[in-house]
Amino acid sequence: MNYILFDDETRESLKPLTYIRPVCDIRVGILTIREKWEKYLGEKTSTITEDYLSVKYPTEESEAMMLINGSICPTESLVKQVKALKTGQTLMSEENVIIAMYKTKEEFLAEEDNSETIESKEEFIRIVNPWDIFVMNDRAIREDFALITKGRKSAKLSETNRVLGAENVFVEEGAVVECATLNAKEGPIYIGKDAEIMENSVVRGPFAMCEHAVLKLSAKIYGATTLGPYAKVGGELANVVIFGYSNKAHDGFMGNSVIAEWCNIGADTNASNLKNTYEEVRLWSIEKGTFVPTGQTFCGTIMGDHSKCGINTMFNTGTVVGVSANIYGHGYQRNYLPSFVWGGNSGLKTFEPEKAIEVAEKMYERRGMKMSDDDKRILLYVYRSTLKNKKLR
Repeated sequence: MNYILFDDETRESLKPLTYIRPVCDIRVGILTIREKWEKYLGEKTSTITEDYLSVKYPTEESEAMMLINGSICPTESLVKQVKALKTGQTLMSEENVIIAMYKTKEEFLAEEDNSETIESKEEFIRIVNPWDIFVMNDRAIREDFALITKGRKSAKLSETNRVLGAENVFVEEGAVVECATLNAKEGPIYIGKDAEIMENSVVRGPFAMCEHAVLKLSAKIYGATTLGPYAKVGGELANVVIFGYSNKAHDGFMGNSVIAEWCNIGADTNASNLKNTYEEVRLWSIEKGTFVPTGQTFCGTIMGDHSKCGINTMFNTGTVVGVSANIYGHGYQRNYLPSFVWGGNSGLKTFEPEKAIEVAEKMYERRGMKMSDDDKRILLYVYRSTLKNKKLR
């Protein structure tokens, strides 16, 4: 079977996190949504997404194709329902959201929709808004932990560590953990391949760190927190999801936040996640061009890919930072900082795309990687497409 994950309308509401990736490549829990589907299906997937992303994320067509909504996280039962679909059938949720469609190539190319509808009563995670990622991360970590560790045996932890709820801790081969306190009584702790937790770090589950992620000396981590591949983290985190390859290596607090890839958080940066009035947090919607209610009392910072901030930066409750923004300066920053800006409260100017790509290339090199021409073209497209959203002062 040819499985294809498609973007729906959520790619607009999820900006800035979907500027450089399809919706299915958002990380929530331990895995990305794509990785979850591929593990359950036992098959690789391709993607239907925006034209400017399609060179990096192409669609693989065939005579019969199963199209799956990339904003939906699978469950074992849901996967069975998807696999049971026959040609011309569509699986819908009770909320009238398309879960999956089985189409022939002819129907797909003709964009026909004459399918028979089947309703699913399965409860699942669907990521619609940026804050859904940290709100649903507790459940997602638990589900991914069960999926990844089923029938497997954890590597042994060093006796220098103090562990509570050891049955809920899983350590992959090559991980290094010394003189740390791990409390998995309230939720599982997953430590990925070749990851490292340095001395005197304190971790409370649910918590996940992916391959090659690093917790620096004396880090304090509350659940539900995820560190994606190669992320480096220090200081204090509570309910934060870092997609991967990003650094928050020094002291400072961040809570109820989502940090995309290739970001760098300066030393002693603090991100407020609670208003002094305890009111519901409103967050800037790039899709709607205004602040929208989140339904959350706790909501910190949403940061797009390749963005960075200087030392001692202060982010206000409910702040959105676009792609390739370089933020610095005293005092609380604005609640919305557009893509490709340079500066802070004293004024913003355009972060020219050539310079932004040069900085991105250097960060890739620091990870022993090379930025592809496709990635550069995507960043240039995002720069051009976000010019109209920029209000500089």
